[in-house]
Amino acid sequence: MNKVTIDILLTNNIHICATAEAASIKVARVIADEIIKKRSLGQQLVLGLATGNTPKMVYQELVRMHREEGLSFQNVISFNLDEYYPLKETHPLSYHSFMNQHLFDHIDIAQSNIHLPYGEWDVARLGDYCKAYDQKIKQHGGIDLQLLGIGRNGHIGFNAPGSAFDSCTRLIDLHSTTRADAAADFEGLEKVPLQAVTMGIQSITQAKKIILLALGSRKADIIQKALREEVSAQIPATFLRTLPQVTYILDKEAAELIAEPLG
Repeated sequence: MNKVTIDILLTNNIHICATAEAASIKVARVIADEIIKKRSLGQQLVLGLATGNTPKMVYQELVRMHREEGLSFQNVISFNLDEYYPLKETHPLSYHSFMNQHLFDHIDIAQSNIHLPYGEWDVARLGDYCKAYDQKIKQHGGIDLQLLGIGRNGHIGFNAPGSAFDSCTRLIDLHSTTRADAAADFEGLEKVPLQAVTMGIQSITQAKKIILLALGSRKADIIQKALREEVSAQIPATFLRTLPQVTYILDKEAAELIAEPLG
């Protein structure tokens, strides 16, 4: 597929915002609109959530809308992408702690509707737990809207380079780039977990709608590769290009290497 063809296919799916804040607010508004639409139909929204620096302002805006605009999350069922392994739920750098700190503790979502992989799952039964996680998503009718970030190596979730398109939720070895990027948070590379439990690429791509959010110049190179290079397991985010339900929301810095016109 040549570059011109890719430009035509992606033009309507890419939104470039002036700032990281504007991009984050745009994503939060999409999520809020989906929640409200489902509630008006008497339905629940199955929402796939991400962690890390990228979605922080999204969650900040959702919390603001809950407090100031009355946005309710009572009809939301959430499934998170991943969790470090092995890491206790109460560890300050676990994704359980992250989600509580940045979103769940500040909104009216029912605790019974919150689902995350566990860093304390028994290793002997880990395969069963992962299958059960995917099955639970299916029991709820699949993910309606999945929020994604993108790693500098092209990972989505913790699906590192080499991850297959048909991969499901599983234990995975963390890529060296991923661990290096987390080293500052863990106060040293040696303290970063070596593994994580992650939804697989198949688990992610079965979502009815997907938003990939990328912010900052550090993501510009991988965004260019994700949108321009050959679809390959070596850059897992390229798989998203094969899907009609994907929207890319970028700030100006993350989009700086993309050829115009886009947006």
